[in-house]
Amino acid sequence: MRVMALVRRILKQIVRDKRTMLLLIMAPILVLTMLHLVFNGDSYSPKVGFVDLPTSLVEQLDDHEATISLYETTNEAKTALKDRDIDGYVSMSGTSLQLTLEGSDPTINGATMKWLQESLKSLQPDSSATMLKVNYLHGSSEMSQFDSFGPVLLGFFIFFFVFLIAGVSFLRERTTGTLERLLCSPLRKWEIVVGYVVGFGIFTMIQATIIASYAIYVLGMMMEGAFIYVLVITLLLSLTALTLGVLLSAFANNELQMIQFIPLVIVPHYFCITSSTWR
Repeated sequence: MRVMALVRRILKQIVRDKRTMLLLIMAPILVLTMLHLVFNGDSYSPKVGFVDLPTSLVEQLDDHEATISLYETTNEAKTALKDRDIDGYVSMSGTSLQLTLEGSDPTINGATMKWLQESLKSLQPDSSATMLKVNYLHGSSEMSQFDSFGPVLLGFFIFFFVFLIAGVSFLRERTTGTLERLLCSPLRKWEIVVGYVVGFGIFTMIQATIIASYAIYVLGMMMEGAFIYVLVITLLLSLTALTLGVLLSAFANNELQMIQFIPLVIVPHYFCITSSTWR
């Protein structure tokens, strides 16, 4: 009887906590839905552009496993490649074919090259492999999978830890009475908000700088362009996570409830980045 009384108390406690009930039921459904949208797609179909190639060659290529677009000039194809309307384009370079890939995703690069090589091999079994020259708009043939998903993880880790630390720290300030004492001081509300944002913001700037520098200069993650642009983007992401963590901490009464926001905020954020990167 005493055990059953304890069981009833725990069940009533869980049922009364609407936040926990929502987490137990809706969070797994949300995560599974995101997984379904990201990973349950069909096999990738390359999008290839042809620039002023012989009509007979284009008609003989198998277009069932790829989407083919025709361009009259190389500039048109290059513009479409920069806009990521196509994954690569094929043009004539002397007597050989030249494939120019967008290059930012090794998986897409491999799928495009495999389709084109197999299509050419069916036409010219003996010489198709040697006739194809490959160039890259971004990256190179040495680009690894880490260079592709590394920036995603870089942004995710910065967002995750800044969100968690800022939310828990601000929650502790509120639950220990520090925030109430500040509200009783001559400080205005906007001054308190700016002070907290700037205080936490200095830490987030240092963290973002160290993590981005380590990933690029120590781990060797490929970067094209100036490092300052990477730093600006990571700092803006850190400030977004900071303000969001402070905002959501107002709806939590303890650290456990703050952690409960992770499946509802962090996980969708990660899958949104992943799906946009993998298209």
